[in-house]
Amino acid sequence: MDFKQLRYFHEIVRLGSFTRAAEALYVAQPAVSVAIRKLEAELDLTLFHRNDRKVTLTDEGTRLLPHAQRILQAVSDAQLEMQELKGLTQGMVRVGIPGMLGSYYFPPILMAFRHRFPHLSLQVVEGGTWQLQQMLEGGELDLAVIVRDFVPPELEAVTIQREEMRVIVPKEHPFAYQASVSLPEFFAEELVMFRPGYFHRKIIDRLAQEAGVTPKIGFETNLLPLIKSIIKQGFGISTLLTMVVKEDPELVDLPFEQPLWLDLCIAWRQAGYLSRANRAFVDFLLEQSAH
Repeated sequence: MDFKQLRYFHEIVRLGSFTRAAEALYVAQPAVSVAIRKLEAELDLTLFHRNDRKVTLTDEGTRLLPHAQRILQAVSDAQLEMQELKGLTQGMVRVGIPGMLGSYYFPPILMAFRHRFPHLSLQVVEGGTWQLQQMLEGGELDLAVIVRDFVPPELEAVTIQREEMRVIVPKEHPFAYQASVSLPEFFAEELVMFRPGYFHRKIIDRLAQEAGVTPKIGFETNLLPLIKSIIKQGFGISTLLTMVVKEDPELVDLPFEQPLWLDLCIAWRQAGYLSRANRAFVDFLLEQSAH
């Protein structure tokens, strides 16, 4: 098998179609079909179930996919490292950031980074912890900000910030006059939560499981302004980072009875090549967190 065959194979899997893969690769569709037939003949295996509507992997194709992903990523890493050895003066940082941090913590940091490194490009993807982790492991991102509790062994991670998850209530709520909120008190209330896959939701689901309760989730949304609006109108409470509400006079934030601290990390693939642009971004984050 050769690199081109594996690249074609990977694009067909990613897009679910020989035709769409050919379009993404800027080659004729018959060329893609011929390359895959040669690969299947060389391996003496069938890699795809072919039908009119959708192309899916056979069991053998499923076994080949992770090998193809690792090989393609290794070639990409090698090409990048060789370019840098030639004195590449430009670079791209592809970083994934959870919604809460993308809206409140990171904007000034990203602007400061661009000011210091104007020749580097930033591509920022906002998403849930699980989505960002999958994109990172799949090579679609170079870096991602995730919570220490959810860092898998395949990723390298460095802590950049420690933040507290606080209970958020409207100023008229009875909790607003308490020093703290216990978990039973919290879970007795109607909740406004991020959708599954976000670290905010994963933590609450874990706490509920440990407490043996089912959260009463009245609203699910990833839109922070909507979450805050629902809380203000008295239709539920939530838990968010302090930075989200610290300048909002209509909302009160208070700690859990046992404070809930999160270690936020910048993570990358352990086996991947961290380019000079990405190393500069990691070093800059560590420098900012030290301040």
